[in-house]
Amino acid sequence: MPRANRHFLPGYVWHITHRCHRKNFLLKFARDRRSYLRWLVEAKKRFGLSVLDYIVTSNHIHLLIKDTGSNVISNSIQLIAGRSAQEYNQRKARHGAFWEDRYHATAVEVDEHLHRCLVYIDLNMVRAGVVTHPSNWAHSGYREIHNPPKRYGIIDVRQLSALCGFSEVADFQQAHRDWVEDALRRQLVVREGRWSEAIAVGSLSFVEKVKGELGFKAAHREVIEAGGMYALREGSEAYGSNFGSESEALMFENARFWNQKPEATAT
Repeated sequence: MPRANRHFLPGYVWHITHRCHRKNFLLKFARDRRSYLRWLVEAKKRFGLSVLDYIVTSNHIHLLIKDTGSNVISNSIQLIAGRSAQEYNQRKARHGAFWEDRYHATAVEVDEHLHRCLVYIDLNMVRAGVVTHPSNWAHSGYREIHNPPKRYGIIDVRQLSALCGFSEVADFQQAHRDWVEDALRRQLVVREGRWSEAIAVGSLSFVEKVKGELGFKAAHREVIEAGGMYALREGSEAYGSNFGSESEALMFENARFWNQKPEATAT
């Protein structure tokens, strides 16, 4: 298997994107989306995965995760992707890949950029034209944020509230609701490739910090500004205002084979 060049830095919040093989709609049935979420709960139990938001669509997933320790994220993705694919293939008597080999991770600054990324994830199925409001999509974090289950919850709502600058969960929930409604009212539902294609998104100082911590691994990466936000991207790419097309998402250095163990130096 070829080596992947994905590099995690400890302690960051990461936006994970993972697509079904060839973007096929292998998650089109609710039972398969529920299967993915069951294994997400199991990853929390086994590895202490800290989930801040999520959405499971018909052909890809988004996770917003706080890194809590060495290999927690990679081990969790390996478990979730492997078991959910296995269940699907067994039920369908199917052979072959379920997921794309690589998932993508973007480091997100914990400030208003985290707020924006949160809303961006929540509005995924609104952008797709499937629903008119994120509360109408069952397999998403929006519902859980506002109606946390007593058992088998996925999102660490208290952690998310604190990271977003709120001491009280209720205050965060109201603010989050306002952010989403404001985006819907202003029709801010277009795709922004930076959230799924960059190595890091945030302020200039944050992106430069990530680049510095990556050292020689980021030597030829460029810091790009668009819309008041900065992103660390490949230096050879040509960028539009939304930082590229969806087909580019698996081409960057922070794409990793989901079933590959991380290098010891990657943490």
